[in-house]
Amino acid sequence: MDLQIVLGILGTAGVVSAFLFALKGILDQVPDVIRAWRRVVAEARRGERQRNDADPPESE
Repeated sequence: MDLQIVLGILGTAGVVSAFLFALKGILDQVPDVIRAWRRVVAEARRGERQRNDADPPESE
């Protein structure tokens, strides 16, 4: 009985450790994803401005 408790504790600790390791890996990537997203948005805005500047004004 005692052996099962010890094995259960060790197994649980192993699962928690693996989960925390994976979570840390994901969280380490978040700043890079945010920077990349900001570059995409800035480029989209820059492209939109260039298209608006290239279009001649419409006169009626």
